[in-house]
Amino acid sequence: MAAILVLGFVSILFWSEGAKAESIGEKQALLAFLNQIPHEKRLQWNESDSACNWVGVECNPNRSSVYSLRLPGTGLVGEIPSGSLGRLSQLRVLSLRSNRLSGQIPPDFSNLTHLRSLYLQHNEFSGGFPATITQLSGLIRLDISSNNFTGSLPFSLNNLTHLTGLFLGNNRFSGNLPSISLHLTDFNVSHNNLNGSIPSSLSRFPAASFAGNIDLCGGPLKPCNPFFVSPSPSPSSLNPSRFSRKKSKLSTAAIVAISVACALVGLLLLALLFFLCLRSKDAGTKQRKPAADVPAAIASSSKEEATGTSSGMGGEAERNKLVFTEGGVYSFDLEDLLRASAEVLGKGSVGTSYKAVLEEGTTVVVKRLKDVLASKKEFEAQMDIVGKIKHPNVVPLRAYYYSKDEKLLVFDYMPTGSLSALLHGSRGSGRTPLDWDNRMRIAITAARGLAHLHVSAKLVHGNIKASNILLHPNQDTYVSDYGLNQLFSNSTPPNRLAGYHAPEVLETRKVTFKSDVYSFGVLLLELLTGKSPNQASLGEEGIDLPRWVLSVVREEWTAEVFDVELMRYHNIEEEMVQLLQIAMACVSTVPDQRPVMQEVLRMMEDVNRSETTDDGLRQSSDDPSKGSEGQTPPGESRTPPRSVTP
Repeated sequence: MAAILVLGFVSILFWSEGAKAESIGEKQALLAFLNQIPHEKRLQWNESDSACNWVGVECNPNRSSVYSLRLPGTGLVGEIPSGSLGRLSQLRVLSLRSNRLSGQIPPDFSNLTHLRSLYLQHNEFSGGFPATITQLSGLIRLDISSNNFTGSLPFSLNNLTHLTGLFLGNNRFSGNLPSISLHLTDFNVSHNNLNGSIPSSLSRFPAASFAGNIDLCGGPLKPCNPFFVSPSPSPSSLNPSRFSRKKSKLSTAAIVAISVACALVGLLLLALLFFLCLRSKDAGTKQRKPAADVPAAIASSSKEEATGTSSGMGGEAERNKLVFTEGGVYSFDLEDLLRASAEVLGKGSVGTSYKAVLEEGTTVVVKRLKDVLASKKEFEAQMDIVGKIKHPNVVPLRAYYYSKDEKLLVFDYMPTGSLSALLHGSRGSGRTPLDWDNRMRIAITAARGLAHLHVSAKLVHGNIKASNILLHPNQDTYVSDYGLNQLFSNSTPPNRLAGYHAPEVLETRKVTFKSDVYSFGVLLLELLTGKSPNQASLGEEGIDLPRWVLSVVREEWTAEVFDVELMRYHNIEEEMVQLLQIAMACVSTVPDQRPVMQEVLRMMEDVNRSETTDDGLRQSSDDPSKGSEGQTPPGESRTPPRSVTP
């Protein structure tokens, strides 16, 4: 028995030393990559610190290996050095998109056998389709669009048997499309030089997936021409004498009639052209705002101020420039922002958000505010307060712009999206359920951000809702859209917080710390029930989410109130009931009976004490082979919640 214990101890010691050595090797690989490739000094990797703490680097739970490397838009230039990233053998997610990387993919990428997601879009890679990639049979998502790849697409793409998303658009691939018999859900080869017919295995995708390949046909595109040619005309049909006999002279009257008709047609065309010019001039006076770019109105109303070209307005132009907050990480100006390509992310109660990709590759979110009533002095004072807030669970304000016609805010881009999209989007088959541990992680990290706003910044959020809770891939959260309420008026329209507003907000039209707690309580109920806090999702007219939960609980305290997606997990009923009790305390109709935010956070952390990691949060499974972006429900080792008495 003693020998077995000694042997076990030696094995554990050997394993731990191996893990440590492996971690050191991967740290050296990351440093080799950063030291050998030019970049814009945005990555401040401290060699004396653990690589798991570096920006863009995520490790597995025991910190023995690098699990994810995300360096989008960090100004990386040139070829990926061989012998660097290829040594990260346990890597699951690699994102180097929106840089200026060039050359070919290093051969040692074939070592990344655990890779599930590879994002290399918007770079300058060249050469043929990387043969190394076709060896990564575990890939689920592959995006190498918007590069300079050439040559034909290999049939060996069929080796990627787990692939569900393949994005090859905006390159220079040529030749025929191979027959790809994968279970793809997303596919795009648009704007290449492909030709021939679309294979039947790919014909189910829309025309947009193949657009921009002028010699491609079949499937959703135009039918292909037949392979046989029309018979040649007989020699007799080309006999000049036979043709001349069929000619006849036109009479003088016919010639006059044709001339008059041509003159009339010419006059009509001139009149039509004159009408179109007038219409275009009228339309030009209206400021049209395209959704595909940063709004044209911003450019038109801001360009003179940004460049200082308007006569006598040099001082005003200087005052109306893009203002960066303390500790900023960006170095662009308003002109760069106006030139950026952009897409609408969403339209909210305070304005429209755009994803803007600048020419040098940086991606930011630009929020264009509407109905701002604050003066310039009041606006700048509030932005100064908001810009000083720094917390791991709060989205930092990076810059702002104020002019008479436009008010813009610039934030970091969060590619994982919002809690609202994760919780309510695509609830059909194929959806990866949001497990209990990750719901607790989301709730606690959001509470930490909100408690920081209340306690340290003394700032009321004023607009708490699921779409303003943004997600990190590890399910930590970022609170966004905070501190903007004062910019609009002393009265908050009821529809601004529809579904989340506290009862007193409808009467006083003012948000407070206590009304923030109420809104957060609704957010907890949303996580617990899986229901959006609007009447349509509750199936009953005139009832909100807190009253719906209370009506179910009053009849009998059962599992019916909880999200059906939580039924698959075991031994969590006690924690769910405890979190439900916290949520119901937050949504008390009497403001003074609600706990303060720091007390809400403490109670939630007490519920989550068991099985926690160093940051006080339980760690969920991180295998992305069973779901998108690495979120996999833990094994079903807990029994479904039963009827519980409080």
